[in-house]
Amino acid sequence: MQLRSLSDLTDKTLVLYFYPRDDTPGCTLQATDFSEMVGRFSRARARVVGVSPDDCFGHQAFRDKHGLKIMLLSDVDGEACTSYGVLREKERNGVRRVGIVRSTFVIDRDRIVRYAHYGVSPGGHARDMLAFVKSLQAK
Repeated sequence: MQLRSLSDLTDKTLVLYFYPRDDTPGCTLQATDFSEMVGRFSRARARVVGVSPDDCFGHQAFRDKHGLKIMLLSDVDGEACTSYGVLREKERNGVRRVGIVRSTFVIDRDRIVRYAHYGVSPGGHARDMLAFVKSLQAK
């Protein structure tokens, strides 16, 4: 485990996705899809990074359990989640609470946000993001 900053990761196009919690069905689907395509993202000169409020030990267990090949960052204090505006009030079973809205940002090497999507559906999302990253390179 290492201490990393998002600003350390801009040597490539960055696909930065925020997800609510390790090892839940939607979060696992999204992480495994990105992991299966990590080589394609790398060939497109992009890096995929997932961020959640889980701690580093939770991330390690999640990575080990599912053989994840992507970088996971821990945002236990919510600083990155707040900066990207992904903390929102949610209601589930009549109970309101603040939680992470599944969201993705594509940031180019000049640190310009080229894509932002809040309320992402995990199925097929990795494929869509790869297509978007490739479209940036065609320009």
